[in-house]
Amino acid sequence: MSYSTLSNGSKVTSAVAAVIEDAAGRVLLCRQAGGHRLWGLPGGKIRTEESPVHAVIRDIREETGLETEIIELIGMYQLTGDACGSTTPDLFVHVFRGRLEGGGPALNAPGRISGLAWHSPDALPEPLTATTRTAIADSAAGRTGVIREVERDKEPAIADA
Repeated sequence: MSYSTLSNGSKVTSAVAAVIEDAAGRVLLCRQAGGHRLWGLPGGKIRTEESPVHAVIRDIREETGLETEIIELIGMYQLTGDACGSTTPDLFVHVFRGRLEGGGPALNAPGRISGLAWHSPDALPEPLTATTRTAIADSAAGRTGVIREVERDKEPAIADA
């Protein structure tokens, strides 16, 4: 796992994600298997000595069983705030636009995610991560190279299994 420490002493976790659309313009989302079972973009934490591009390709392969072509960087997002408790570290996420190579995605990491589904950017499921919501809006607007600070959402109730 890749952590950095800011000058104020707080820790930051580095992660990656990708906005992947199908031919109908729907976005691929993953639902977490544990915790608050949030919906989010496919991706995960960057491992030590791993580049963001290699990390996102690896994580998408692990979650969907498919290879991904990375097209461009949508943006870099720092998820911050104490809405989930003051001990939650900031998360710095590189979000790419990607395209799946091969067939349809299949749930390939049931310990980490409980489902994969295509959703219209206009009808996203809840609970959804704040970073996902912001990155999809930036992607739909055609933005690239965005740098944003995103405020963490208040912890949702834990969804039923």
